[in-house]
Amino acid sequence: MRFRVPTCVLASASALAIGVTCPAAAQDTAAVPETPEAAADANDTVLPTPGGTAGVFEPAYFTQFAPRNALDMLRRVPGFTISDDDNGRGLGQANQNVIVNGERLASKSDSLRDQLRRIPADTVLRIEIVEGNSLDIPGLNGQVANILTSSTGTSGQFNWRTGFRAYNTQAQLYGGEVSVTGSSGRLDYTVALSNDNNRFGADGPVVITDASGAVIEVQDTKFSGRFDNPKLATNFNYDFSDSVTANLNLAYGEDFFTRSEPEIGTPLTGPVRTRDARRAEDGPEYEIGADIEFPFGPGQIKLIGLERFERDNFESQVVDSFDDLSRSRGSRFVQSSGEGERIGRFEYGWSLWDADWQLSGEAAFNRLNRVAGLFELAPDGEFVDLNFAGGNGGVTEDRYEAILSFGKQLTPALALQLTGGAEYSKIAQTGSGANARSFQRPKGSVSLSWKPREDLDIAGEIRRSVGQLSFGDFLASVSLDDDNERGGNNELVPNQSWNFDLEVNKGLGAWGSAKLELSHAQFEDFIDFFPLANGGEARGNIGDATRTQLEMNTTLQFDPLGWSGARLEIQAIKRWMSVTDPFTGEDRPFSGDLIDLLEMDLRHDVPGTDWAWGGGIFTNNNAPYSRRFETGRESEGPVFANLFVEHKDVFGLTVNATYANVLNARNNFVRTVFDGPRPTAPVLFREVQDRRIGPIFRFAVSGSF
Repeated sequence: MRFRVPTCVLASASALAIGVTCPAAAQDTAAVPETPEAAADANDTVLPTPGGTAGVFEPAYFTQFAPRNALDMLRRVPGFTISDDDNGRGLGQANQNVIVNGERLASKSDSLRDQLRRIPADTVLRIEIVEGNSLDIPGLNGQVANILTSSTGTSGQFNWRTGFRAYNTQAQLYGGEVSVTGSSGRLDYTVALSNDNNRFGADGPVVITDASGAVIEVQDTKFSGRFDNPKLATNFNYDFSDSVTANLNLAYGEDFFTRSEPEIGTPLTGPVRTRDARRAEDGPEYEIGADIEFPFGPGQIKLIGLERFERDNFESQVVDSFDDLSRSRGSRFVQSSGEGERIGRFEYGWSLWDADWQLSGEAAFNRLNRVAGLFELAPDGEFVDLNFAGGNGGVTEDRYEAILSFGKQLTPALALQLTGGAEYSKIAQTGSGANARSFQRPKGSVSLSWKPREDLDIAGEIRRSVGQLSFGDFLASVSLDDDNERGGNNELVPNQSWNFDLEVNKGLGAWGSAKLELSHAQFEDFIDFFPLANGGEARGNIGDATRTQLEMNTTLQFDPLGWSGARLEIQAIKRWMSVTDPFTGEDRPFSGDLIDLLEMDLRHDVPGTDWAWGGGIFTNNNAPYSRRFETGRESEGPVFANLFVEHKDVFGLTVNATYANVLNARNNFVRTVFDGPRPTAPVLFREVQDRRIGPIFRFAVSGSF
């Protein structure tokens, strides 16, 4: 199920559980809205504390933090940043920088953090920070955390997340997870029941002006919504012998999303308009995944299978009524989609010439079937069906990939990894835009990691990648709230890119650590809105584009200054982007993409006590979006701030209370709508939204049993 995530969640690489999240959040169609805790996990950087062997962290190292699970522990590893890539295109080679017992985690329905949260802290033997190139797992580069665990019994843990806001929303009562992990003989198992949820909203004025700036209409608006995703997930691991291991992952969940946005519009002249706008979305989802690894010839082979499906039922309705009792006007849009993925993969690894080799192959079969309807409110008050054939149909992609990988430790301080291969894919579409095409594309990478000193490591990579298509872009869709419609495009192809990445990690001794990442991507067949010949617009390939990003994560601890247990986390991101706007021919940044970000979080674990306290600030800046008939920008801020207090032993429980949005950040949206295609059409109107989010209060309790 896809919703628009709040602007600052999309941009934020981290909003720690202490509360920097973007709370008001307009929802549309892009990604599932994250809970505050999920947003907080997005990219956690943690601070060093004195003691321990470099690169190896034993359980005693984490005692002062009272961790409940492996995720809590990993957040406290000096200078390590969790990277949670969702492996959007099939399973592919490993690209998450966390492994467990030397193995990657292959689930697509459970995030990396969800899985780490289910590993009890008392089962973690140690955490090792190693160079990805030094492992026999192709695709890993830079720092990688290997979490070594051992389970001998049964234990459970839970976390409950609740909260409320002063305005516009219901209380968030039922978020959290309960899980049981254990072993019986050769079988290890985990069973988890969770509910990721969120409540959001904002209120305030919207001002509509004409091209000259004169006010046309003033609107009194507010929106509120809710999202819940209850899910049952299980993992079973069975060791047939020391060299034969099998895993089975099962997950089933359902999504429930609603949003309402009442509005009263008072024009300069004419009747007062009252709008009733609401949307809802729900549907089940499941995943079945299994793998088995065993010796074969001179090496080890791993066979992986995955089946995933999601049903998405969406409905949106907008009705305007007028105080002069003239006829009401309205529209209704319904859409039911079934989206699935079926993957088979093998990985065969062996050692030769003092190097690690792997041959992998993958077959992935993706599918989308969609039925949609568009209706108009008739004079008798009933909705009448309109022709919307472009929104109905199906899309499939059959994809086959083969990759050969080579990894070698050239010297004790220098490691090399090479991968090379290709993929073949066939994309077919049914419905009014029926079409079929096939493609062959090369893929591969070369990466080097160098560790000249114990406190310095440098990793670089050049990679050729193929992007993942959103099948919904092939079919037409509408957004009733902002009166926008986009056509379908049966000529879409995945973008391709050359990616150049450099990562430098530097220990700062007792002061902490710093990480600097420089990345550059050169895209071909970049995807954004483009003009259709019939006068409309659709998502399509618009040519070449580039993006350069500089990111710094610095973790500073204040023990050398005599402030024991205090640390400051700083994240800063700057992006430079370039793409030719297909409507105007001008060079611009990517629509809605992040331009810059700054986040600072302070945490103090008070020595000799179970108390911790802190706070943080967050600010970001996103690029405007560009469409055929309008441009605009959505943002929240300018600055979010939060304060928190935590006690790590309240009758054996960890309790955290957070006061967020201390500085009263607001929800903002600005757009300019043109009376025809840009850039020649005159301005029709401008819309400025400035909405109150208000204070946010959160309360979390976690424990073990």
